[in-house]
Amino acid sequence: MKLSLNLPTDRVELPEEFVTGRAIAEMAVMAEAAGFDSVAVTDHPFPDDQWMRAGGHHALDPMVALAFAAAATTTLRVRTNLYIAAYRNPFLSAKAIASLDILSGGRVILGIGTGYLEPEFRALGVPFEDRNELTDEAIVAMKRAWEEEGVTFKGKAFEATGNSMLPHPVQRPHPPIWIGGNSKRAVRRAVELGDGWLPFPNPAQAVTRRRTPAMETLDDLRAGIAYAREYERKVGRLAPIGVSFSLGGIAVPHTSTDPTGASVEIATQLAAAGVTDLSGGVARVDSRAAFLAEVEKMGSELVPRIAEIELSTGGTK
Repeated sequence: MKLSLNLPTDRVELPEEFVTGRAIAEMAVMAEAAGFDSVAVTDHPFPDDQWMRAGGHHALDPMVALAFAAAATTTLRVRTNLYIAAYRNPFLSAKAIASLDILSGGRVILGIGTGYLEPEFRALGVPFEDRNELTDEAIVAMKRAWEEEGVTFKGKAFEATGNSMLPHPVQRPHPPIWIGGNSKRAVRRAVELGDGWLPFPNPAQAVTRRRTPAMETLDDLRAGIAYAREYERKVGRLAPIGVSFSLGGIAVPHTSTDPTGASVEIATQLAAAGVTDLSGGVARVDSRAAFLAEVEKMGSELVPRIAEIELSTGGTK
């Protein structure tokens, strides 16, 4: 299994520790040395204050933050978790993503979410009620920009009448696209338009606020993966989509009292359920030194054991 590390670029209250160019570079270098497959950052360009008071967070622009991570490393992949494509003109997004893929030597993983913060949509001038259609439209438009020249495409708020975007991304036909969300529509979007699905832990009490179904148990996750496999067969998809999930995001029974051992037990059960990739972070610390020490420890104790877990689909590592 592959393991991705979430970078704490939301910790804007401690800017010198976590949200400078040097900080991102040091954290990315340590993640690469520790054996993580990728690092991930979130996306909130202009969140509303009420959401912030309820526990929300700010974020650096994901393309800029990941560019600093990529520039400091050589093999580490850089991932958005999640990029809200509906917030932006898809051709501007395509240019930014292609540029990052080119400059990183083909290391971008594009995690896309529909978004759920209505005030943020309003502030950005995007109709909240159109977010699903805009997300689908953006994925199709970006793919065409990355793969074709002389693109003709009419969207809800734009029209290409013979336009080209060069250079194309290094990864062909395009960087892998992973779709976030727990709804059946998100699963279908992943199967039809993406390369992977990113369900996320979501307690029942947060369903209304986050506007996506609950994901509280291993059975919830199994049901979602079963639906994905069923839908793949229905539409005739030959290559199964990957499934990435948060390590420790839901309660999974385990017997080990050692934190690393418990994580390995949990990861093994997630793999058996059909998860192919894992993401995780460091417990909240208040200094970059502490963060780096935890990542180094994970590299020696956890990451190698995660890498040895057999996947249930195909038995590959």
